Amino acid sequence: MRADKTNGWSILSDEAQLALSREALQQAADTMVGQAEILAEEMRQGTLADRGGPEALTLLAAIVRATMMHGEVAGRA
Repeated sequence: MRADKTNGWSILSDEAQLALSREALQQAADTMVGQAEILAEEMRQGTLADRGGPEALTLLAAIVRATMMHGEVAGRA
């Protein structure tokens, strides 16, 4: 895909680009949180080998959530 003045992204206003970028980041973070929680639960249930992973994945999910919440508040301030 070639980036030039005729692509759809460049015709959007800066505000629209920012809003779409934020939404994409939020969706990516939600996906990452969900996957981390699923993996942690699989490890807790013994489906996957547990080498300290559930706690790390739960922490990762909490960090992503807290970061996104902080970013949303900061983005609206």
